[in-house]
Amino acid sequence: MSNILKTGLLLGVLTAILLLAGQAIAGEQGMIIAFVLAAIMNVVSYWFSDKLVLMMYGAQPVDEAQAPGLHAMVRRLATRAQIPMPRIYVIPSDTPNAFATGRSPQHAAVAVTEGIMRILNENELEGVLGHELSHVTNRDMLISTIAATLAAAITGVARMAYFASFFGGSRDEDGERGGNPLVLILFSILAPIAAFLIQMAVSRAREFQADESGARLAGRASGLAGALEKIEVASRAEPLPASPATAHLFIVNPLTGQSFARLFSTHPPTEERIARLRAMRLG
Repeated sequence: MSNILKTGLLLGVLTAILLLAGQAIAGEQGMIIAFVLAAIMNVVSYWFSDKLVLMMYGAQPVDEAQAPGLHAMVRRLATRAQIPMPRIYVIPSDTPNAFATGRSPQHAAVAVTEGIMRILNENELEGVLGHELSHVTNRDMLISTIAATLAAAITGVARMAYFASFFGGSRDEDGERGGNPLVLILFSILAPIAAFLIQMAVSRAREFQADESGARLAGRASGLAGALEKIEVASRAEPLPASPATAHLFIVNPLTGQSFARLFSTHPPTEERIARLRAMRLG
């Protein structure tokens, strides 16, 4: 099954869980409310998530005079990818990492840490930037935003189900109580877990695809493979202080140094990513 089809199915399952959660609390009316809630959250995230995440990590815009090599590399890759030149930001952190954000190729931004520019050579940095621009061309920011907001909406509705269980469930149109309290409690526990697992599956599928298309964009797989090795080692030694809500954006999970976080990583194992890249034999 292709990553695109798999992602579509997983997003469909997330939507279904959200609608079922709404129905479990308040019947058909609850389902409609849950759908409207998800739509509003997605619209807000679509328009403002890039500004919020850049602000969250203190990312500073850099022009061509400040970082001529970085600008030249991004411009070369953007030309190959046939997308507009994205805005470029630098995050004041020694931990090597990078991410792309923005609602479309016309409104994209690429952010790299100071640390990643210090430890990677030119081929490795180009591989990382190719990966991030592939997220832009594949519209992964939009997909991951939808997945994240649906998961957040499911968690919110599940909490409502938990509190509703204390009052014996919801009432139907005739005023009769409906919804088994025990079922509501189980649903309030299991629904967020299922939503989070599906969100992770969406993110992992997109990372594999961005690795492959990013390596082809850069013209070699060895650069990205080498970069992933260095970033993984450095992240384990000094994790980037990042929010779990935005961990999926980075090229390597910034929480990888925390053993508990690795159990619920939004990224595939770095070793598997490197093995796949080396099997491509692009160079």
